[in-house]
Amino acid sequence: MTGNGRAAVLMTLGMAAFACEDALLKLLSQRISIGQLLLVIGFAGMLVFGAWVALGPEGLRRRDLLHRGVILRNLSEAVCGVCFLTALSVGDLSIASAILQALPLLMTLGAALVLGEPVGWRRWTSIVIGFAGVIMIVRPGTEAFQPGSVLALVAVLALAVRDLVTRQLPARIGSGLLTASAFGAMSLAGAVLLLVGGQTLTVPGAGDAGMMAASLGFGLLGYMTMVIATRLGEISAIAPFRYSRLIFAIILGVLVFAERPDGWTLAGAAVIAAAGGYTMWREARLGRRPQRDPASSLTRPG
Repeated sequence: MTGNGRAAVLMTLGMAAFACEDALLKLLSQRISIGQLLLVIGFAGMLVFGAWVALGPEGLRRRDLLHRGVILRNLSEAVCGVCFLTALSVGDLSIASAILQALPLLMTLGAALVLGEPVGWRRWTSIVIGFAGVIMIVRPGTEAFQPGSVLALVAVLALAVRDLVTRQLPARIGSGLLTASAFGAMSLAGAVLLLVGGQTLTVPGAGDAGMMAASLGFGLLGYMTMVIATRLGEISAIAPFRYSRLIFAIILGVLVFAERPDGWTLAGAAVIAAAGGYTMWREARLGRRPQRDPASSLTRPG
C-alpha cells in the first residue's frame, strides 16, 4: 500500500474515532451536565498532553501560554466546546456533524477577508455552494429548524477563529502545548458553567465513568491517527477522507439515537462535503494549506 493509501486508511479511522467520541458525549449529556463533562474530560486531556509535552522533546515553555494568540485560541476553543457539546445534547448528531464540515469553507473565507490571502473564483464558488448546503440543513423559519443548529454554527465559527489564529502563531509554539492548553481551556469553561451557570455536579456511576474514559480515548485515537495520516500522505490526496466523519456520524445517529435525517439534510450534507472537499483539495494544490493541524479533541475538524 502506498503512503497515500495508508494515510487515507488512518484518516478514515481517525474520523470514525471522532464520530464515536461525539456519540458518547451525546449519550453522557443526557445524564451529566455540560459543565461537568467539559471539566472532567478537559482536565484529563490536559494532563495527558501536558505530560507528553513535559516529557517529550518539545518541552514545556510556560511563557508561551501567555502569548496573545494562544489566549485567543484557547478562548475560541472554550466557546466551541461549550456550543458544540450543547448542540449535541439538544439536537441531532448528524445535523451538528454536518454543520461542522463547513469549517474548511469558513477557513478559506476568513483567510481571504482577514489575512488577505488571494482566493480565486473557483473557491469563492465552492464557498457559496457550501453555505447553501448549510442553509439546506438548518432551514430557519421552518418546522425542521433545530435550535441546536445555531449553537453548531457558533461552534464552527469559533473553530474558524481558532484555526486562523493558529496559522499566525510563532513556529516555536508546538502542537502539544496548544493541545494541552486547549483541553485546559475547555476544563475551565466547564468550571465556569458549574459555578456561574448553575449546572449540577454529580458523581457518575461506573458505566458513565467508563463512557467518559472511552470518549477521551476515542478523541486521543482520532488526534494521533490524523496527525500520522497528515505526515504520511499528501494533503490533496487525504483531504476528502476527512468527510468520512460525517458518514460515521449519520450511521451512529440512526443506529444509536434513532435519528432519521430527511432528504434536505442528506442533500445539504453532501453539498457541504463536496464543496469543502474541493476547497481543501484546491488549497493543497496551490500550496496554501497550513502546515500545522489545529488541535482539539471535542471538535476535531472533519
